[in-house]
Amino acid sequence: MSNSTNFTEHIPSLVESKFYPGDIAWVLASTGLVWLMIPGLGFFYSGMARCKNALSLIMLCFLTVPVVSIQWFICGYSLSFNRNGGPFIGNFENAFFINVLSDVGPTPTTWRIPELVFAIFQGMFAAITPAIAIGSAAERTRLIPTLIFIFVWSTLVYDFIASWCWSANGWYSQLGGLDFAGGTPVHITSGSAALAFCIFLGKRHNHGIDEFKPHNITYVVLGTTFLWFGWFGFNGGSATAANMRAILACTVTNLAASFGGLTWMIMDYRMEHKLSALGFCSGAVAGLVAITPGSGYVAPHYAVVFGICGGAICNLAVKLKHIFDYDDALDVFAVHGIGGLVGNLLTGVFADKNIAALSGEEIMGGVINQNYIQLAKQLSSSGAGLMYSFIMTYIILLVLNKIPFLSIRLHPEKEALGTDESDHGESAYYFVERIEKALNNIFLKPIPQQPLPQEAIFNIY
Repeated sequence: MSNSTNFTEHIPSLVESKFYPGDIAWVLASTGLVWLMIPGLGFFYSGMARCKNALSLIMLCFLTVPVVSIQWFICGYSLSFNRNGGPFIGNFENAFFINVLSDVGPTPTTWRIPELVFAIFQGMFAAITPAIAIGSAAERTRLIPTLIFIFVWSTLVYDFIASWCWSANGWYSQLGGLDFAGGTPVHITSGSAALAFCIFLGKRHNHGIDEFKPHNITYVVLGTTFLWFGWFGFNGGSATAANMRAILACTVTNLAASFGGLTWMIMDYRMEHKLSALGFCSGAVAGLVAITPGSGYVAPHYAVVFGICGGAICNLAVKLKHIFDYDDALDVFAVHGIGGLVGNLLTGVFADKNIAALSGEEIMGGVINQNYIQLAKQLSSSGAGLMYSFIMTYIILLVLNKIPFLSIRLHPEKEALGTDESDHGESAYYFVERIEKALNNIFLKPIPQQPLPQEAIFNIY
């Protein structure tokens, strides 16, 4: 009864407040767009893997939504955005969304929307970040230990970095660093975690011997479509208002993805003389990653630089796994880790104080505003995020691996079987298995003297 009374006490203040319904609607719509990116990421990863792991990758990405949503409700939001937190992490004053109905959002640019709207919007960022990271360990992780890892990692890694970058008292925020939509908290954090993850687990069985080709490029294109579409909410929604700054964020997001995709595809064409669909999709995502930290700070013509640099540098970064001999199954570190670093540094160069002023935010700008020290500030966040995420991820994996039944690496026999069957007992492609078995029955047995009956031919399909 007391909880009900506390809730209703806030209703008049919410109705009679100065909140802007259009801004609330835009941020709620952006929340849905970012949510859609998570299954989109699952399709992107699934298409790049082998068919025996296709379903498990979609489900593993999808399951980050409930796992992180629960973590965000229990403590994640409070640790990341608490008003009275310290320079590195918040406290538990808003655990279980206590007092989140009280007033406006906790940051200077969120005064037009209720805090609960801001909380659920940021919860989608928290959910997609570990979903990105786990792609590097595709085809060799156990489902239940990985979900436990995601909960722990969100608390000990993501919440800390989000707090220091985005909360009012965070050290990077106080320093004057610029990160509009997640260059460090989302992309550098997930990219460096992905690197630690794949190094800790080791290589897939027969890596370097068998040819690991994407099994379904159509899934990759579908996933890219969802990601590109959702990124309008990811970057545009970070303005937390339906204003000119949100419009500019959507504009530069689309331009960077376009130039990034074409740049990667052209670079691959120069080497192989083929217009690769996979190359275009990878480049588009690299362009989206690169523009993320600067999307609310840069003019449209600078988005061209973000897209081209993101596509080109991430394309070259893919070769790092061959140079240093680690098995990043889906090139997460190259696209997200390196792409986030490129975006952070370019933001330090091209951030424009006049664009930030469109929504009342006062910044010194970047190098183009003669604020040369901004580049060093951007580098400090990038380096700190990369090192903290890498080290903490490795420690979490070490600890979990010491606990009975929580070893994350699949047994070699189950890895050969595939994570679909070993973890889910289901397959994404039952019809393929039926065809393979039928063909084996035909060609691995002695050839009959009489022609096969017509019914046997139909049974193949």
